[in-house]
This record gives sequence, structure tokens and C-alpha cells, in this order.
Amino acid sequence: MNKIALPQQSGRLLSLDILRGITIAGMILVNNPGSWSYIYTPLGHAHWHGLTPTDLVFPFFMFIMGVSTFMSLRKFNFEPSGSAIWKVVRRTILIFLIGLALGWFGKLCGGLASGESFIEAASHFDTIRILGVLQRLALAYGFAALLALLFKGKYLVWIIVSLLAGYYLLLLFGNGFEMSEQNIISVVDRAVLGVDQMYKDWTTEGTRIAFDPEGLLSTIPSIAHVLIGFLFGGLIMKHKDNHTRVEKLLIWGTVLAFSGLLLQYGCPINKKIWSPTFVLTTTGFAAQLLGLLIWIIDINQKKKWSRFFHSFGVNPLIVYVFAGVLANLFSYIKLSWQGEMISIKAFIYNILIQPWAGNYFGSLIYAMLFVTVCWLFGYILYKREIYIKI
Repeated sequence: MNKIALPQQSGRLLSLDILRGITIAGMILVNNPGSWSYIYTPLGHAHWHGLTPTDLVFPFFMFIMGVSTFMSLRKFNFEPSGSAIWKVVRRTILIFLIGLALGWFGKLCGGLASGESFIEAASHFDTIRILGVLQRLALAYGFAALLALLFKGKYLVWIIVSLLAGYYLLLLFGNGFEMSEQNIISVVDRAVLGVDQMYKDWTTEGTRIAFDPEGLLSTIPSIAHVLIGFLFGGLIMKHKDNHTRVEKLLIWGTVLAFSGLLLQYGCPINKKIWSPTFVLTTTGFAAQLLGLLIWIIDINQKKKWSRFFHSFGVNPLIVYVFAGVLANLFSYIKLSWQGEMISIKAFIYNILIQPWAGNYFGSLIYAMLFVTVCWLFGYILYKREIYIKI
């Protein structure tokens, strides 16, 4: 992981880094409210069918991952050489393991906070969630990159269509649009992973079930998601003129978004199952936003507002990991306050912020402060020209 190097800025689109930075900052913001009981609606995920601004953050990052994959594999001329395949496999394994390590660290902190010894707290391997955000990114990237190496670009469109159509049939005939443990996504995860190592979600009736929004089956459309980003990466590199890039991104982004919105009447837009219409809609919106950013930043040179996000965008993985570690430390390290032990997070939110800012606004302020701390970490790396890649 700790490969430290200067980024290659020559010919690089600043807007790509900014969009990546916006998504990382957004992921950290929505993952760290002061209280999960007090979240403004746009900052929460849709409970089942539907789409909120928060539901756009993760798929936008996957889209950018696809764009970046094109630029990365270009160095290998898109040939499935040993070095190219090894790079993809190595990166996939490392990102997956980092995701597992974050889950283990959360279990460790929770165990220590409850009074367990270090050995006991570090031994809860049987209840660590196997899948998660980084694991989803790893698997989607790994399979998409290998497909991009094995098949020429003209075949990737048909692979994307096949993945989305096949997945839709699985959902259609496997109770895939029903939030229950009879959903084929839950059935497969429980059979392969086991209930103890899955995410538990709440139904509208208030029942907690074993249902993982980053499940094994729903990795299928996420592979297509990265491949769509890959094709947009090819589109960007094919056209050297930024005005042409903006035009193509906006046109094809609109086609995808409109297709997803139109098809939702037969296939609901749903992040938790990563439905095919969710893929089409969010990749379309991501392409449109990237086109807008190229127009603002790379064409009109309006850059000052984007500096905050640049620190996130050039070191996305390490800043995201830092946020995960910090969130666990804030939640489990206890302070003594007026004779009681209270976590750092509770002290900041409940004692310092909530009394004057209120529940909802206070919860948002805490999240924004948390993002600022993560930005400071990223900014220090950025100023020192330290870019940690894998």
C-alpha cells in the first residue's frame, strides 16, 4: 500500500480529481453524523426503492474508478500481460483486505470498550462483516479491469448489457425487489457467508434482517457500473478538446440517466440491490457532473472553490481509511465528564454542539467538523506532495 510518489500531472484533468474528492468528502460526511437518529432527509439513504442525493455518492466514486481504470490500463496497451494482470489482482486483494481490516478494527475497539482483553477483542473473526464498501470497490474494480484486459472495447458494451439484463432476470424471478430474507441476494449471502458475517438491515415494519447492500450477487451490476466508467474514460481520452469532451459527456450522460429513469417503472431504482436502473441513472448523472466540472474547472479555469476537494481527490483511499479509523476511535475512546464516562463523539456532539445547535443541525455540524479533520489530514499529505497508492 505505502507506495509514495508524485502524481503525474501532465495532461491530467483536474476535474477528475475534484469529482473524486467530492465523492470521498461526501461519503465521509454521510457516514459520520452526530446522531443517526437526527439526519436531514437528503443526507440519508433511501430506505428501499428511490434515490436521494446520498445514494449518488458511492456510485459516483465507482464511475470515476472506471474512468481511472482506463487511464491506468492504457500503460499496458490494454493487453492481458502478466504484469497488467498481476497489478489488477494485487490491487484487488489489497483493497479487499483493507476493508476487512477496517471491520476488524471496529470489532477490536468495541471489544476493548466493553472491557474485553486485547486478545479477546481481537479474536472476533467469526462476526466480522465480510463485505462492505471497500470490498465492493475491490471486487467491482478487479473483475471489470480483467474484463477490460481480456476483451476489446467494442465487446464491453455487450458484456455490460448482458450483466445488467442477466441480473435483472435474477431479481425478477428471485424476489429481488422485495426487502426480505427471501430475496435472492440475501439467500445467496446467507448460504455463502453466513448470517453472523453479514450486514443487518431494517425493514419498513421494523424487523431486522440479514441483508447486505454490498452483497455478492449485487456485485454483478457494480462490475457493469465500473465498465461504463471505463468506456467513458475511453471517450475522454479519445477526444483531446475539452469542449468536445463536455459535449460527449453531457449527451451520453443524459441518454443513460433518461434510460434509467424511464425503465424504473419496470425495474425500480434501488441502491441496496444495485438495480440495473440504479446503474444507468447514477452513471448518467456522474457523466453529466464530470462534464460540468470540466467546463467549470478545465475550460473556464474556475479552480479556487475546488481546492478543498483536491486534497481528498489525490489521496482518496488513505483519507477514507483514516476517516474509518478516526470514527471508531471517537466512538469508543471514553472521557470522564462530570463523573461519567462518555465517548469523544458523544462529548463533542451532545455536550459541545447539540445544546446550542439542536438535534438535526448539530448532527450536521458534527459531520462537517469530522470532514474538516479528515481534510486536514489529506491536506498535510497534499502539501508535502505525498501520494499514497497501491
